[in-house]
Amino acid sequence: MDNRPIGIFDSGFGGLTAVRALRAICPEENIVFFADNGRAPYGGRPRGQLRLMAHQNLSVAASCGAKLIFAACGTLSSNAADILAACPVPAFGVLDAAVAEIAREQSAAPIGVIATEATIRSGAFDRALRAACPGREVYSAACPAFVPLIESGRVGKDDPALRGAVADYLQPLKDAGVSTLLLGCTHYGLIEDALRDVLGEDVRLVDASACAAAFIKHYLEENGLRGGEGSLRCLTSGDKERFERLAPLFLGQADAPQTEQVPVMPAEEDS
Repeated sequence: MDNRPIGIFDSGFGGLTAVRALRAICPEENIVFFADNGRAPYGGRPRGQLRLMAHQNLSVAASCGAKLIFAACGTLSSNAADILAACPVPAFGVLDAAVAEIAREQSAAPIGVIATEATIRSGAFDRALRAACPGREVYSAACPAFVPLIESGRVGKDDPALRGAVADYLQPLKDAGVSTLLLGCTHYGLIEDALRDVLGEDVRLVDASACAAAFIKHYLEENGLRGGEGSLRCLTSGDKERFERLAPLFLGQADAPQTEQVPVMPAEEDS
């Protein structure tokens, strides 16, 4: 039995949906979650900053004694995959987990991807999907309004601002006839109802958080790393009270998790 925690990090609250999915299938695992709320959102940041922040976030997770680290952040997964791969602790991101899930489909229909501006700008999801699913067209859309809306608690499908943003961003993908939509940001699973209102019931939604949980469980089992007491410890570089107020929404629970404040790290661009 390996009681060391799993380290999961994200720019904000969205990664808690991956924590939620993992706890549902691996309830005994100990988890340390780091939300870099003090520097969120990541989506509009330049690539140099994102790569430096990936190094820093990995260090935070590693300092907690993690047996495995998972970047529950599409933006860092797509801009710093090589940095994750070079980490001394086994480290992975949502890009590989989500692409592997879609590659199992037996379909030739177009694939859609929605994510932050930085994720879409990197082209990493497009390249990975085209390599894994040869012959299938891939259509991408940046959705910069989604994370601020979700982190403000505006997740209901009848919220007018959310409805307007979903319609604007997804209409081109709907017109392209996508049969599968990859939610390339872990926040987006909370607005599935709004997404489905635009796309209809025939489009498959692939949630990055569910893919992350399945990937982690498989890795732990394959490498004999299962074990723990089911603890959850949260760290935030943002406002602790705000984190404790909003975290239950993403975790699907009534009570705030044990939370600690950590300093906001500098994010100067690397060379």
